[in-house]
Amino acid sequence: MLFRSSARSVAVKASDKSLFPHLAEQFVHMRGHHPSASESRSWERSIPELAAALTDAGLGDVEVMLEYALPLNSKRADVVLAGVHPVSGQPSYVIVELKQWSQASPHDDDPQLCHIDAYAQPVLNPIEQVRRYCEYLVNFNGALAGHPKRLSGVAYLHNATEFGVSGLREVEVDNWGQLFTADRRGAFLDYLRSKLSDRHPGARAADELQAGRTVPSKQLMAVAAQEVRDREQFVLLDEQQVAYRMVLNAVRKARRSDHKEALIVTGGPGTGKSVIALSVLGELYRQGVPALHATGSQSFTKTMRKVAGARKREVQDLFKYFNSFMVAEKNTLDVLICDEAHRIRETSANRYTSAAQRTGRPQIDELIDVARVPVFLLDEHQVVRPGEMGTVAEIEEAAARKGIACHVVQLDSQFRCGGSDAYLRWVVRLLGLEPGGPILWEPDDRMHLRIADSPEEMEALLQSRRIEFSASARISAGYCWPWSAEPKPGEPLPADVTIGSWARPWNLRGDRAVSGAPPSALWATDPAGFGQVGCVYTAQGFEYDWSGVILGPDLVWRSDRWVTDRTKSKDPVFKKSTSDYDVDRLIRNTYKVLLTRGMVGTVVYSTDPESQEKLRDLVQAR
Repeated sequence: MLFRSSARSVAVKASDKSLFPHLAEQFVHMRGHHPSASESRSWERSIPELAAALTDAGLGDVEVMLEYALPLNSKRADVVLAGVHPVSGQPSYVIVELKQWSQASPHDDDPQLCHIDAYAQPVLNPIEQVRRYCEYLVNFNGALAGHPKRLSGVAYLHNATEFGVSGLREVEVDNWGQLFTADRRGAFLDYLRSKLSDRHPGARAADELQAGRTVPSKQLMAVAAQEVRDREQFVLLDEQQVAYRMVLNAVRKARRSDHKEALIVTGGPGTGKSVIALSVLGELYRQGVPALHATGSQSFTKTMRKVAGARKREVQDLFKYFNSFMVAEKNTLDVLICDEAHRIRETSANRYTSAAQRTGRPQIDELIDVARVPVFLLDEHQVVRPGEMGTVAEIEEAAARKGIACHVVQLDSQFRCGGSDAYLRWVVRLLGLEPGGPILWEPDDRMHLRIADSPEEMEALLQSRRIEFSASARISAGYCWPWSAEPKPGEPLPADVTIGSWARPWNLRGDRAVSGAPPSALWATDPAGFGQVGCVYTAQGFEYDWSGVILGPDLVWRSDRWVTDRTKSKDPVFKKSTSDYDVDRLIRNTYKVLLTRGMVGTVVYSTDPESQEKLRDLVQAR
């Protein structure tokens, strides 16, 4: 959070304007960049309104936590109030979502979404937004896990009249989702008094909430079976829920009339793209809507088939590859969910494709044509192979050629890397994927970053986390070592990745286990994968608690910048015809993928001494 104090203190600091520079300073420290003008403006206009309401309600001793960070997530609740319930005497918490809106209207016939003048795209109804924050916090904070009734949620639209936002009330309200406007300020004060006692300070309750153990994130693979087969769903927040609703709304329109449209959901690592994909697929599957999930990743697709379809063959059949639709008729499906769409290729043809099917037709056209609602989920910075062309611009252009409307939803919050925006910014700046050069790592208590002095030290640290905390861990590396043919069953794996006296095998290439090592597709999810070094093709799309990353000689620091050396790469996808520009971009994207797999921590080691020294300088011991 950015600030915590009593409501009385917040009111004083808001009145003399000393609060807002402090919030901005903390924001920079925690997130690595300055708050936007709109964010600063919202603090200055909304926080005094809430502070005044708490004062008028006689709740000056209630503890106020501003910009409260949700666990394992970069999303922040505007305010969490902590105190004692006036009846039960137990800790009581209220999440308050503050809005400056004066008017808002429901989106078409879906009241969970709404329109306001400031945004071109629909946003989540604030009642639904705060309700989902409550649900998420109960799921991931141990202090609330067994006490969901201790938490309440309310949206306070302090500039709005009842007339201006009446359409928002079409959403059902409950203890986790309420709404008050300026017209009902008195009712809002009564509501606060009903949840928080005016006789007890809230500092101890706030301590208890902050000390609540973070429940491990529901990792994608572990819950895929329930997500697709049963009713349980992930908790989707803000723009994730917007994306989910927009897909379902588009499907409903397509089924009611001869309608076709495309949707693009774009965001960085861990923003929930695959979670949205599975949530949509699960809901459509339960409704009996013809829909399929497709990726360009053999590892991801095979893992989905194994985990989500372990007991039902029809569930396995929901997961396809991008090149599965070469001869499919147009609009065969209602929905095609293209996950990891940055891996779309120029064409579906490969060396095994028959001459009759070599039409030269773009793969993106096949994916758009086969479904009334094609959905593309992608991260443009995860293109790691020549010929991959899944970008927003290319998909929009393909849709425009066909006269199909195309809508884009941008995901901002991320759940990987402990929800640490600061870490993701450190990675993209380190690799030169954003301008400005590398920056010092400032620990933010969300993501652990270590520089190992050797691969032995890296492996020992990860092994200790596996033993002491039952954490999942993997070591991956740039494709800078040769890759021997797989041995026969029972023979040892060739230790291709050799650094000094340390040597380990690559992950397997094939579809069967060999000498205790899991098949290629299961390297990231099978605990036995810890014994091998993974590459970008087996790591991409997956996550584990602790990630060890070896920077090979294909990316080294020289003087004042990182330099790529294509001659050091052993990746067979790089041909002579692949330009130096593309090789440079793809190598940097490869390391971005590898450096963003960890949920709890990342350990980095470079084989190059000058690069290793630069990493030590950036990640100072504290």
